[in-house]
Amino acid sequence: MIFRTTTGHSARTRFALSASLLALGGAIGVMLPATAFAQETPATAPDTGQDDSGDGGIVVTGIRASLASSAAIKRRSTLIVDSVSAEDVGKLPDVSIADSLARLPGVTAQRLEGRDQRLSIRGLGPDFSTTLLNGREQVTVGDNRGVEYDQYPSEFFKNVNVYKSADASLIAAGISGTVDLRMLRPLERGERVIALSARGQMNGIDNLNPDSSRYGYRASATYVDQFAGDTLGIALGISAAQTPSQDERYNTWGYSGSGTADDPYVLGGAKPYVQSNMLKRYGAVATIEWQPSDSFHSTFDALYSHFEEAQHLRGIEFPLGFSDPTKSNIVVDNGFATATTFDNVYAIQRNDYNKRKAENFSLGWNNDLALTDTIRLNVDASWSHAKRTDFLLETQTGSGFMKSGPGDTVTVTQKGNGTYTIVPTLDYTDTGIFTLTDPQGWGNNGTQQVVQAGFLNRPSFKDDLKSLRASLNGEFAGSVVSGWEVGANFSRRKKTSAYASYFLCPTGAGENCTVASGTPTSAPVPSEALLGENIPLDYLGIPKMLTWDPLYIYNNAFDRAFDNRPSSLVRDNTVTEKVWTGYGKLTIDGVVGGKNLKGAIGGQVIHSEQRSDGQIASVLDGVVTIAPADQTVSYTNFLPSATMSLELIPNGFIKLGASQTMVRPRLDQERVTQDVAINIANIQENNHDPALNPVFSSTGGNVALRPYQSTNIDVSLEKYFPAGGYVALTGYFKHLTDFVDPNNKYAYDFSSLLGALTPAQQAIVTRNGLTTGVVSAPANTGRGEILGMEATLDLPFRALTSALDGFGVFATGNYTYSSIKFANNPIEAITLPGLSKWTGSGTVYFEKWGFEARANYRYRSSFLAEVAGLSANPTYRTARAEGILDAQIGYEFQSGPLKGLSVLAQGKNLTDRPFITYQNGDSRQVIDYQRYGRDYYIGVSYKF
Repeated sequence: MIFRTTTGHSARTRFALSASLLALGGAIGVMLPATAFAQETPATAPDTGQDDSGDGGIVVTGIRASLASSAAIKRRSTLIVDSVSAEDVGKLPDVSIADSLARLPGVTAQRLEGRDQRLSIRGLGPDFSTTLLNGREQVTVGDNRGVEYDQYPSEFFKNVNVYKSADASLIAAGISGTVDLRMLRPLERGERVIALSARGQMNGIDNLNPDSSRYGYRASATYVDQFAGDTLGIALGISAAQTPSQDERYNTWGYSGSGTADDPYVLGGAKPYVQSNMLKRYGAVATIEWQPSDSFHSTFDALYSHFEEAQHLRGIEFPLGFSDPTKSNIVVDNGFATATTFDNVYAIQRNDYNKRKAENFSLGWNNDLALTDTIRLNVDASWSHAKRTDFLLETQTGSGFMKSGPGDTVTVTQKGNGTYTIVPTLDYTDTGIFTLTDPQGWGNNGTQQVVQAGFLNRPSFKDDLKSLRASLNGEFAGSVVSGWEVGANFSRRKKTSAYASYFLCPTGAGENCTVASGTPTSAPVPSEALLGENIPLDYLGIPKMLTWDPLYIYNNAFDRAFDNRPSSLVRDNTVTEKVWTGYGKLTIDGVVGGKNLKGAIGGQVIHSEQRSDGQIASVLDGVVTIAPADQTVSYTNFLPSATMSLELIPNGFIKLGASQTMVRPRLDQERVTQDVAINIANIQENNHDPALNPVFSSTGGNVALRPYQSTNIDVSLEKYFPAGGYVALTGYFKHLTDFVDPNNKYAYDFSSLLGALTPAQQAIVTRNGLTTGVVSAPANTGRGEILGMEATLDLPFRALTSALDGFGVFATGNYTYSSIKFANNPIEAITLPGLSKWTGSGTVYFEKWGFEARANYRYRSSFLAEVAGLSANPTYRTARAEGILDAQIGYEFQSGPLKGLSVLAQGKNLTDRPFITYQNGDSRQVIDYQRYGRDYYIGVSYKF
């Protein structure tokens, strides 16, 4: 679903934004030489990571070392890049990789299950960025291309770079940015290191389910050493974690009514849950680096990650305004029913269990060989593989099959946070009233009614990517054009999606859970399944609900019937992409007009072949028909790029980037599968509007989709201070074409399906011109633009005065404007998923004499969030603005017998900020309210 906004910026406003961007850039450029930090050092001053303020050369560690390393990467790069660097071996500065990235300029994270997972860069969601591991594209355990960063233990990485401009040698660059996870290189350490760490975790919300825990842990060990005269290096790491979360969840079905005093908005239905999660992850990494001479350098990397997540969810669904209960005692405030009493409510009591298992493998082997004094050959081979299986179990009770039992009287009252207290009359712990059944009679297999007392989804995914790359690079002597590089890359990616789902019904007679065959419509809850502790939903006013073990019910009290509805069968598919990339570039490094100039000019030629295999399914007169389908398409793209970094003043740079980039559509949009429907009821002589009442229709993917295209201009002004830190102002403009409209529809002639009809039906369809139907499939019909600005200040206060040595601040701010329009609605601009117009982050810290204290606050304005909708399908809703506060204190022993030992205490989400979504641009119409609580950590680490 795409939400549209009627607000926008005129051409005049866009011009003003562009002019303001240039004006600010010019002002910064003029002001930099005269700032308080005008004491300068040569541009070639090395980044030592040490305190050079004259107090004895104290070695900087912790967050100051991390910020210094990130600043050095940013300064040296000709690309526009922001980085997060490890504070020490096995120690990124935050709880997770996503947490660290979310404090970079222009980068935001969406919380899922209480953890930062989905990243948006410059207003574009995870589908528009690419994640690399040591420069190699990675697969994902998710449903699509967006990487779930939980699969990568943060202890394994030296730094994480976010490239925001493109270069011809950067293969698989994203439109919004490219995230490159960089593992430690053992030969760069130059010393043996053994690092151990352990950390305990506690969630601030007590156990919401009796079969869960609020406590977790995280432990890691890293070993780095060099051998054979420092020509052979080895780095090994292992990591284990158990991460709990407790979520108070509230969800509505929406609101009935029109929002007037006579017809106010009334709560359509509610689905509150308490959810307890436990994520278990185990990982290992190995790097072998061999450099016997300056002529040859070989590096082999291996990473393995295994994780399992178990979720216990218990709650009650209340069909209200969208169902048939009678309403009374309605209190209306400005067209909104703030209190309502509903009679004859037939609620569905749910005890669910979800389990996910996933594994991720990554192997890479890089070899660099000097062919001559000026020409080198580099060959890189990699393999990335991920697989995931889900077990999504729903079990339910009600007061009787199809509303045949006693109804409830429920009073709902709106609270200040937008949720409602829900006060029922029935005792939802009474097993004499509530049995295993289908309370609303919603079960239907597409042709007849079934007793759906539960449901099971078992999707599985495999993602496999193999890549081989070779390049030659050389040098030119005595020229500003200092070098050249040509190369080629081949990759093959195959994503397999397989689904199986089942109706669950009480054991006994009958076949396939159908009512007509005599399936029992209800059954008592086995006493062996009851957990003895009925949990409350008191945060919403519900005293207690019946609590049972859903796995016991599944294994002992349910029969299952395969779900063979066409919409379920057509989900199975594979998508295969073969990509040949050739590139070339010239590098620039020299002095022009007395100024140091670096950069590159080049381009990529990319030939793509994409194929999908699946099936087409339809149902007619109760008979499901399946036919295999496959399609292959190919196309070629040319992507030019140019970058430049000019040192206008000592340690003051202007960086420019111009490029054409692309990113491929979601993998589920490239599937060939189609769900074809033939509506016999619309075969009428008087069907005057077949567009609204089509006989034939189809829903599915589009193998012929092309990648999103973007023409990019990036400008960055950067000033680095001699005592450390920097200030940067960055502007960016993206002109987007071939933007995919996921809700695209077009007319199609279904004459080839006339054979499925009777001769009489064929005659009516042909005589009335009803062979034309509607196909719903994504298409590249959108285009538009993104314009934004980023500002960053990395300021160690010793740059102001030595009295404040150890104190510092790292702050970022971002504004992004977007306007994307589709061909079928060229007037209204869509709201991009993941786009917050305003984002910001600030970290204040003190670090000296082994002590460390820091606090980070990050803010994002409202945005379109991707959440799980019906049957776990992704859907989009507006999320409220949020601000998250994290803090940490610690101490490292720097001398004596405890040298190398450090202790820390951390707090995450100290503001206890809930995740809230709403609809229709009306913040009163809350749809989701999820409170995750605070997380507390106590840790210890030892390095020797």
